[in-house]
Amino acid sequence: MREYERSAEAAQEGIRLFPDFPNNYRWLAAALGQLGRSEEAKEALEKAVAVGPASFDTYVRRRVPWMRPEDHAHMLEGLRKAGWREE
Repeated sequence: MREYERSAEAAQEGIRLFPDFPNNYRWLAAALGQLGRSEEAKEALEKAVAVGPASFDTYVRRRVPWMRPEDHAHMLEGLRKAGWREE
């Protein structure tokens, strides 16, 4: 829905409640990247990879089958703005 501020807030609440769940950091990084909050986005991106490298690989590099391709592409756009580089 491209409501990045609300998305970032929801991800931060998820992190507060479940700090070891890597998906919240990924969504935070993507939302902050879209908002142009580069430093915060980069920190969240680094944390997403550190907390769950296998999860990051599954959700980002491979795209899970239940995620629509256009939603996946939009998430990747935010992650790139956060500093992620495809290898």
